[in-house]
Amino acid sequence: MEKPYIIKGGQYIDNRGQICFNNDFDLTKVKRVYTIENKSVDIIRGWQGHRVEKRWFSAISGAFMIELIEVDNWESPSKNNHRHQFELNADKMDVLCVPEGFISKIQAVEPNSKLLVMADYLIGEVKDEYRYALDYFE
Repeated sequence: MEKPYIIKGGQYIDNRGQICFNNDFDLTKVKRVYTIENKSVDIIRGWQGHRVEKRWFSAISGAFMIELIEVDNWESPSKNNHRHQFELNADKMDVLCVPEGFISKIQAVEPNSKLLVMADYLIGEVKDEYRYALDYFE
């Protein structure tokens, strides 16, 4: 199975200002986009994920800590599966690729942070949302 990975972005700064970019991210598989803004850095969204759908995350304001777990059994996942941890910062425009088969826990680490989420399926195209209690894997 494919593992999560970062597609590195970049930044160009001159006397006019700054351009952030990600020239290596191929958007051809993206069918839907939305943003997440938590009310405070104390809010944690998780655990939620998809057996079939793929997601891509990019911080467009502030920064986020994202933890991922590959699910071994969707009805009763092991509680000690390996965690992958990533921090996304808006000034880098990195894109986190989350393959199908993973669940995520998302927390803003700066106030007023905004996360761009991209998916490879439209709403209602597949029934593929799995949620677990926030303390399930603790």
